[in-house]
Amino acid sequence: MVIHNNFPDFVLFLYIHMALADNHLHPLEEEVILGKMKRLFPNDHDHKKKFDQALAEYKSYAHDQVMDIVRDTFKQHAEVKFSQKYKVYTDMFDVINADGKVEESERLALDALKEIIDINAESKVGK
Repeated sequence: MVIHNNFPDFVLFLYIHMALADNHLHPLEEEVILGKMKRLFPNDHDHKKKFDQALAEYKSYAHDQVMDIVRDTFKQHAEVKFSQKYKVYTDMFDVINADGKVEESERLALDALKEIIDINAESKVGK
């Protein structure tokens, strides 16, 4: 299932996914995401509003749907360079580490994301 036609919106979805991996959005995680949104959406001026809309959208999906969205959308954005996707992966660590601790659920979510990025990198190499 693909719900994002542009990569920045998908990246925001991933940031939120990581922030909620422990079922709690810490204010420092939100602050980190809002800071990263300045780079993702340089022409938007109300990052908080966009964040709140993306958060509501994220919460409207069941967990298994979210993982399908992540896998399918990474496949759709095959044109995005591996280095850019890997940068997104490293940004995820910033999000989950924002509150000073990384919960097991957050580590597992980050590992799952890394696996998806690696799988997509391998599938591109095979083409």
